[in-house]
Amino acid sequence: MTYQLQEVENGKPIKLWTEGVPVEDEARQQLMNTAKMPFIFKHMAVMPDVHLGKGSTIGSVIPTQGAIIPAAVGVDIGCGMMAARTSLSAADLPDNLHGLRCAIESAVPHGRTMTRARRDKGSWENPPAAVDAMWSGLLPGFARITEKYPRLKNTNNHKHLGTLGTGNHFIEVCLDEADRVWFMLHSGSRGVGNAIGNLFIELAQADMREHIANLPDRNLAYFEEGCTHFGDYIEAVGWAQDYARRNRDVMMENVIAAARSVIAKPFATDVEAVNCHHNYVQRETHFGAEVLVTRKGAVSAQKGELGIIPGSMGAKSFIVRGLGNEEAFCSCSHGAGRTMSRNEAKRRFTVNDQVKATAHVECRKDSEVIDEIPMAYKDIDAVMQAQRELVEVVHTLRQVVCVKG
Repeated sequence: MTYQLQEVENGKPIKLWTEGVPVEDEARQQLMNTAKMPFIFKHMAVMPDVHLGKGSTIGSVIPTQGAIIPAAVGVDIGCGMMAARTSLSAADLPDNLHGLRCAIESAVPHGRTMTRARRDKGSWENPPAAVDAMWSGLLPGFARITEKYPRLKNTNNHKHLGTLGTGNHFIEVCLDEADRVWFMLHSGSRGVGNAIGNLFIELAQADMREHIANLPDRNLAYFEEGCTHFGDYIEAVGWAQDYARRNRDVMMENVIAAARSVIAKPFATDVEAVNCHHNYVQRETHFGAEVLVTRKGAVSAQKGELGIIPGSMGAKSFIVRGLGNEEAFCSCSHGAGRTMSRNEAKRRFTVNDQVKATAHVECRKDSEVIDEIPMAYKDIDAVMQAQRELVEVVHTLRQVVCVKG
């Protein structure tokens, strides 16, 4: 048994798979606040990449019955990973990878510009046909949601589909232990998912305005099953998760097309593709009961299920197979997990530190990405060791190209 048990006064216990990795005191307190909610089912499970989050702790698995906490799911609804192995090997890549990085950056809108007069560089000006086709499949669901909540119409939706975003979202070209080439990316439901998340967090807090002072944290405001907003949230969050999955699908198509424009050798990419969320909620059966499982920075790891656990830029990443550990509600970590805030990383490290830490990777090396420096994250090897009863490693990847928003 590799988890640590933390009892919570007037709450459900917490099981932490954090052996050998640091856990901040603030994150522990946040976990205990959530564990005190009356509808937590059985116990909470905590992954080794755990760290303080907004509303709910990143790296936590929150099983509930009869209620749902919108802020626990968060605003990057459906954020997750996609990876696809190709038939290429390292020897098939160009000697200089800068051209490949530039091709990917040109094919996928990324980053963000905050100017009112010009188009945001992180969205499409004129979405390509593949994006239009994918959006047409999402439109009926979006129409149902916006009929009830018109303010969601005026969001970045169609023009954000197939785009990367900012922060820790990335696109990578990686090599596995046999020097086979993989494409991997990390993104979610973009502007429209953010708007959905924020709207329902506000609605939950408004619905509970008479009781919110009694909550350990106002971000734990919840909807009870049976109320109108509960059903509407389940519908909207499900739609946003579908959007996020399709967003990754479109991006992967464009990454592959960009690579084909640079790499002379023909290649296939339908080998061992994985597309998984790590910020989401869904109904599952555990310990013989139907529960709503919110994974906030955690990945489903049902027995035999493939998942992706990325390290930081400059560290290795893993394709894993779930071991179906029921005590963890069949979950694993979604990455290495931060050890410091973005502002702290910018205070502590320099561009020169970033250059050294990513010497083996073709990527941006400037002041705008210092907050993503590998040293701002936990040791991915320690994180993997702590969850050895949750997943087994199928492939170990090392990145050679990294595109950041």
